[in-house]
Amino acid sequence: MIVRKTILGAAFLASLSAGTAFAGGELYPVIEAPEVDMSTVAVAQGWYIRGDLGYAASIKGGDGSYNYIGEGGADESRERFDDARFSKPFSYGVGMGYQFNNFVRTDLTTDFFNSSFDADSSIGRACPGENAGTGCDFTHESGFNAISVMANGYIDLGTYAGFTPYIGGGVGATNVQWDDLKTRATCVDGTGACGSTEQGDVVRNPGEESWRFTYALMAGASYDLTNRIKLDIGYRYSDVDGGKMFGYSSAEKALGASGTKARDDGFQRHEIRAGIRVTTW
Repeated sequence: MIVRKTILGAAFLASLSAGTAFAGGELYPVIEAPEVDMSTVAVAQGWYIRGDLGYAASIKGGDGSYNYIGEGGADESRERFDDARFSKPFSYGVGMGYQFNNFVRTDLTTDFFNSSFDADSSIGRACPGENAGTGCDFTHESGFNAISVMANGYIDLGTYAGFTPYIGGGVGATNVQWDDLKTRATCVDGTGACGSTEQGDVVRNPGEESWRFTYALMAGASYDLTNRIKLDIGYRYSDVDGGKMFGYSSAEKALGASGTKARDDGFQRHEIRAGIRVTTW
């Protein structure tokens, strides 16, 4: 009996020891969950300012058209500019916006750009003062300055290793101020012979100003330089409606002409842009 009680007592003590060890976590240690840094998952929001530089790899626009008034006010006709060419592809802009959350933001921007304009045209009749049966070729030179004011919206597509791809669109208006148009005429032989093949004197037509509807589509990505500063690189397509280009010269007005002489067909710009966005508060 004594031996049996001793064995039972030892077993009881062993079970107590095992239970204590289990309860104390010695056999199955508790694995603690890692701490979560809530600052890394906080919702991004707040005001920001931005500055951008752009390079238009392509600037396209219709050739545009103008009213031609012949010598003495006769033979008025509507003619087209041929092979219109635009240059000076750089632009710059500033803006202010608001980041609503990690995915939606909007901003108001003002962009500045200009361009030179060169074109040719021709008519199937004589230049002023030239012989009948000849034709007339023209060369045209001008340029414009433009300011676009746009309201834009963007969808950020998530952040991956500091990069945030996005898509966006905008609508607004562009003020286009044309410089004076300088035109020279050259006689071209036809069934008749030209009295001179030298270019004529420069004729100036005053530039005109107009506001045009504008829309834009954007895509790109930003990179977190710091928690407040982002580098933004992207593509933007913008389409500016057509409008007034030039008025009539003083000589044409003396013949009774009034209103707008020439109109452009608008501009389509394909730009690569780079800028900085800074969260302010």
